[in-house]
Amino acid sequence: MAVKTAKQPILVPVDFSVASEAALLKAFELAECLKVRVVVLHVVHDPGDMPGYYTTMLKKKKLARMQDAARAMLEEFIQEFRKKYNTKQRLKRTERMLVIGLPVTRIMQVAEKIDASIVVMGSKGERGLKHLMLGSVAERVVQLCPLPVLVVKAELQEETS
Repeated sequence: MAVKTAKQPILVPVDFSVASEAALLKAFELAECLKVRVVVLHVVHDPGDMPGYYTTMLKKKKLARMQDAARAMLEEFIQEFRKKYNTKQRLKRTERMLVIGLPVTRIMQVAEKIDASIVVMGSKGERGLKHLMLGSVAERVVQLCPLPVLVVKAELQEETS
């Protein structure tokens, strides 16, 4: 694997959770230091264990494609983040990506496509039987991704700058 340069973007996969907010906040701190852009990624996936993940948005619109609901949720997530952390200048130049597929696979494919230097993602820290049965997207990305992966715990979201 070639050494990554400082101008390569930071990839931040989000699922609109508090953990994703914490990861995005940490990614912007890194981006400020490194003077690189941030790419916010959402993978449209309605897993069998959580059917109806996008139903909140779909209830507002009678008929909508899952991708349309996810795109609206991504924009809303970014807008809420912008309001909460309005001092983050890099947010204005943030790229947004929406792809369809299995989260772990698509995160790694997008990281390769954009030539990311690092993946920064949140972790909800689930444990117990649910974790054993389903696993964690962050955990699988850490195991399989050839790039450095920074996992940010949800508790960090209380740190504001």
